[in-house]
Amino acid sequence: MKQLSMEELNKITEAVIGAAIEVHRHLGPDLLESAYRECLRYELLQRGYEALQEVPLRLKYKDVNLDCGYRLDLLVNDAVIVEIKSVESLANIHEAQLLSYLKISGGKVGLLLNFNVKMLKHGGIKRLIN
Repeated sequence: MKQLSMEELNKITEAVIGAAIEVHRHLGPDLLESAYRECLRYELLQRGYEALQEVPLRLKYKDVNLDCGYRLDLLVNDAVIVEIKSVESLANIHEAQLLSYLKISGGKVGLLLNFNVKMLKHGGIKRLIN
């Protein structure tokens, strides 16, 4: 992952949040996570960002990189991890998942987005820092 300044990371997270709000405005709640992921990726690409989906995250163990089944929903500009949910409410386990991804990848900032809410900005967005 790229090591960017907090200013650069903030710019990316603001763009992701803006794109997520746009997607939620058009789709609303109650769809599958995969639908939101694909639409958010499209929206980010339209805004000039690189957005890779289902990125394998390998775990380094004793100088060996192992595929343990971790997949990042979205990786934006090789710097910000975006974990997408469509659940009744975000739980501690969701935050733990994203924090684990940040730790394993060496990333600094991640966004946890829950699209299954009335308004995304009311309880659907969490920004986590490693």
